[in-house]
Formats: sequence, structure tokens, C-alpha cells
Amino acid sequence: MTLHYVAVGVDGSLVAVRALDRAADEAARRGAALHVVYAVPDHDEAGPILASAASRVRERHPGLPVVASAAEGGAVGALARESEGAALTVVGTRGLGGLTGLLLGSVSRRLAAHVHSPLLVVRGDHPCGDGGEVLLGLADDTDTDVAAYAFKEAERRGARLRVLHSWTHRHITPELPSLVPATSPGQQRLAQQDRTEEAVPRFAMARLQEQHPEVGIETRTVRTDPAQTLLEATREAAVVVIGAHRRTSHLGPQLGPVAHTLIHRSHCPVVVVPTG
Repeated sequence: MTLHYVAVGVDGSLVAVRALDRAADEAARRGAALHVVYAVPDHDEAGPILASAASRVRERHPGLPVVASAAEGGAVGALARESEGAALTVVGTRGLGGLTGLLLGSVSRRLAAHVHSPLLVVRGDHPCGDGGEVLLGLADDTDTDVAAYAFKEAERRGARLRVLHSWTHRHITPELPSLVPATSPGQQRLAQQDRTEEAVPRFAMARLQEQHPEVGIETRTVRTDPAQTLLEATREAAVVVIGAHRRTSHLGPQLGPVAHTLIHRSHCPVVVVPTG
């Protein structure tokens, strides 16, 4: 099978059906094949689910190449393996809050910590239409792959790209106030930090704007908590694109706080792009 495909995990649930529909739409938009995966201990159990999924896709997208297969092991491991050659991996999650939402969303969260290519988490409480803008959560000027994906996503959709760079002041050692406003070493460092952070979107976007001149773009830098700021902004977006910003712990790869928050609470679908 060609390496240019979209992978999606199914299990027969309504959440998985929503993910399947979105994955098929994404494959059609990209001119790619669709690979449907069901991770089960017993391959015989997978037959009816996979047949139903393939039939649904062919009905909605006649001519779209579809491969449906069962995979041994857990869903996270199976989809992580599929992601190695995929243009996009798609998984569903329920739009619930609190402890229940955390438990039901654990597959998407754990998968986001292991995928090798962009992961689309289809939120169960948001329609999968194409209207609306693409929202990019920009951490810093090293998020080049994340920004590049967001531009391509906006181009594919014919949508506007809104870039949100949110940050908070790093700790500055307390000092005695200066007699002249804004001239103490600490105040000067804060002012320099302000200028640096506000320049991040301009530097990160400049080359990509040249490559995608047809994409309208709006950039904004705010001094608030990134996770909460982006979460609120997802109310008006068709999709939000963020970096995984994974870190390693004794439990294995872990997501950064922004990705963790949006996977569980976003008001729109979330694309998590692996970062260095």
C-alpha cells in the first residue's frame, strides 16, 4: 500500500464512527488512501466491524481506496505503528469533562504521546464541518513543523489561519524598585522578554506566508496561560493545531500541558503535531 494514507482507529462505537467519517473526509481532501484499523485480541471479532466501516466509507466516498485490517494488541500500539507511514492518524474521543472524560480520553492522550505523524483527535461534542478558521497554538519560534502543518490545513480548507501565541513572564528575582521607572535590571529584562515574545509569531510566520500567499492570517500575542487561552479560542475554530511538546518521565513519553488540556476539553477537533 502507498505510504500516502490516512489511518483511523475504529471499534464500533458512535465515537469511532465520527472519527471514521472525519478520516474519510481527510483522505478524500488529500487524495490519499484510507487505512481502517481495529485492535482486538481475536481477529474473528473484528470482521463485522471492519466490513461495516469499509461499507460506510465507500458509500460516502465512492472510489476512495480503503484498506480495513485487524491488529493485535492495544489500540495505542497499533495506531502508533500505523502512524509511521501515515499523512494523518485519526482517533475519536468523547466530549466529556471531569474524571469520566479523562478515562475515556486516555487512548487519544496516550496515542498523542507516541505517534510519529500528526494526530487528529475528533472531539465528540463538535460538528465535523469544514466551516470556520484554523487556529494555531504557537509555543515559540521552534514550532516550525507545527506552523507548516497549520498553513497547509488552512490551504486545504480554503480557510483563514488565526495564530495565537500565549505566554507568561518567567520568574524574575525580586529587587528593590528603581527611582526611574522601567530602568532596573529586572524591569529591563521583562521589557526585553516582552519584545522577544511579541516578535515570535512574525519570525515564525514570515517564510510560511511567502509559501502560502493565498492563506489569510491573523496573529496575536497574549500574556496569559497558554492552555486556557487556546481552550477558549477553540469555541470559534473549525480545528486547532498544536505541538505535542512531549517530555520523557519514568512513565514514558508525556504530553505537554497545552496538548493534554485541549485533547480532553477542546470545543473543536485537535491536531497534535509531533515536535523535536
